[in-house]
Amino acid sequence: MRSISSVELETTPRGSPGGSEAPTLPGKGSEAPAPTHDHDLIVAPFLGEHLVLRPGVGSGIKIKGHHYLELRQTAFDDGPLPEWLTAAARRRWGLDLVGRRAGSALLIREVSPYGHGRASYEVNAGCNWACDHCVYGSKRHEGLAWPQRELLLRILRDAGVVWVELGGGECTIDRHFPETYALAYDLGMMVEILTNGSTLFRPYLLDLLTARRPYRITLSIYGATEATFDGFTNRRGAFKKFMRGIAAAREAELPLSLSVVVTDKNAHEAVAMRTLAEQYASRVREYTHMSPTFAGGADPLAQQAPDYLHNRTPFTGCDAGHSSLNVNPFGLASVCKVSRDHPIPLLKEGVAGLSRLGDIADRALQRQSGCTGCSLQKSCTTCMPLVKLYRKAGSPLDRYCQHA
Repeated sequence: MRSISSVELETTPRGSPGGSEAPTLPGKGSEAPAPTHDHDLIVAPFLGEHLVLRPGVGSGIKIKGHHYLELRQTAFDDGPLPEWLTAAARRRWGLDLVGRRAGSALLIREVSPYGHGRASYEVNAGCNWACDHCVYGSKRHEGLAWPQRELLLRILRDAGVVWVELGGGECTIDRHFPETYALAYDLGMMVEILTNGSTLFRPYLLDLLTARRPYRITLSIYGATEATFDGFTNRRGAFKKFMRGIAAAREAELPLSLSVVVTDKNAHEAVAMRTLAEQYASRVREYTHMSPTFAGGADPLAQQAPDYLHNRTPFTGCDAGHSSLNVNPFGLASVCKVSRDHPIPLLKEGVAGLSRLGDIADRALQRQSGCTGCSLQKSCTTCMPLVKLYRKAGSPLDRYCQHA
């Protein structure tokens, strides 16, 4: 998506200093300051815009291009922060940066010719729970070794990724999760974690997430009682770990978002789940439509709660593959989590390989087979890659097609 929907923005005030002339920039051979988690703000190009972001906070400031160039030069020179920025930071975040030097306060993200502003990275497909609705199907504990993973994160940085989602599987049980998270943060990415919450109470993880704050932690809630939650995850004690984790995260004032997942197993507690979720997070979403696995497996479809099959909004296109991408546990980049055909091996091709992703995305979204020429295309609610998964899974037509 080209809209900046994940961050609440304000623009710099009119009349703020900074002329139209670009300041002198360091040459290509110059070395910028090394990344450090001590930075207060990230200054980043993002899909044709320029943003100032505060790590761990989902709000930002939109600035002009000449202001970006000014901050880039000032950080390189380690000069004092300009007054217009300190005033904007105080107004937006209540952050006092008066007297700070730009070299330590700012992390400058460089302009990327690839323009992929967002990425989801499936750190590991393994999980410590066994939910029947899971779209990952067979969940094996497999992922990259640390040297390859470090290279992958730097490739994503060079691709222009500002917002990165770390998930899985259950990413927090991956052996290299702490290093992965810390490096993504230190490279100047705004990090979101998708987790089941079962490890959030562990001291080493709380220490990591409070020192380098994510801008969002998203958890799914599968039941409002121990019996329902444990039955949903097929793991005894899952509810107690979830509640312990979410309580620890709230006590640490970490930014939480909750997804209420409603299936045939827990629909009787849907209202209670929403009530429980609202006690812990201001951002609560509900997911009721079960999809096939990413490999086209049909098992999750059997979990659908029939009363929760509602009409969805028409699919009008997306910019996946152009401004965003997905990376699987082995470093293969694809258009998104659903559209995984023709993956690009990033560790082999590097960031340049992503130049093909837009064309792959355009072909994937074209209507095919029985969908070609359909008179109901304008009101269709399902993208073509997802239609292909439903067909592969032998899904009933009413799950994804208006002709049902």
